[in-house]
Amino acid sequence: MNVSAANVTVVLDYRDSFLKAVIKNIIVVVLSISINYINAGIIHTFSKQQIFYTNPRYILFVHLVINDMIQVSLTVALFIVSYILYKIQVFVCCILMLIALFTTENTPLNLACMAMECYIAICIPLRHPQICTIKRTRLLILLIWTTSLLSVLPDLFITLATEPLDYFNMQVFCLRETAFRNPRIIERRNITYIVYLVLVWCVILYIYFRIIFTARIANKDAKKARNTILLHGFQLLLCMAGYAEHLLKQAVLQWFPKYYSDSLFACYIIFQILPRSISSIIYGIRDKTFRKHLKGHLLCQLRSH
Repeated sequence: MNVSAANVTVVLDYRDSFLKAVIKNIIVVVLSISINYINAGIIHTFSKQQIFYTNPRYILFVHLVINDMIQVSLTVALFIVSYILYKIQVFVCCILMLIALFTTENTPLNLACMAMECYIAICIPLRHPQICTIKRTRLLILLIWTTSLLSVLPDLFITLATEPLDYFNMQVFCLRETAFRNPRIIERRNITYIVYLVLVWCVILYIYFRIIFTARIANKDAKKARNTILLHGFQLLLCMAGYAEHLLKQAVLQWFPKYYSDSLFACYIIFQILPRSISSIIYGIRDKTFRKHLKGHLLCQLRSH
């Protein structure tokens, strides 16, 4: 029996009790509504102030926020569906899983781009207006999506090439392992994740140490940028830990099969929800300019009520 088949068998054998299922769904829904509410306020603030959508830094940030909102909403929908319908068609699962994977893999790439922009602003500020233009920022966002597409779409192509058409009409518990179950996909995914891990971390570490050096001889802004890069690194660490999520699931499946559904829930909170809650803290709260306008919009809304 392969890993995906084993996963389905375990989930069938150890379903949550009604009370546990309700508690898990309430936790997930409350967390997702809270994150999306804050992120929606950030997007609203961004759209109302010209200073933001003419600044590459905030454009990249809002792209990250929108990406996180899509990812959180979709994964929460899949989580709830797994309890209500339990199984869905493979065809539908593949579509939803592909979108979730696109947005998940966008995050570390977006963080690396934001770190690069921060590095240019601090270490070579005189060239920042020429390098970080609005047009180049939009092209960079397009490149992020293209890279994620090239990383994820082979899963679909391999599945289409190796599975019979009847497979897409089957009912499955919707996980990546059950939607794309070919062993080649797992091997390719491991290689892709290693490449992502090495490249993005090299970028983050290089930028961090360059900013540390600049902070010693420069101003307060460089020190603040250093702290921002540290937060990016922590967020990236959580995102990259998600690349090892399937290995953790396999270990729990092998050692504690009765707690497999609980491990899925814990992995979802730690690797999917938690990293998406940090973006709003980095810019929505720490950034003085954004915080000022965000407070202004919140106060206006309160007074209107």
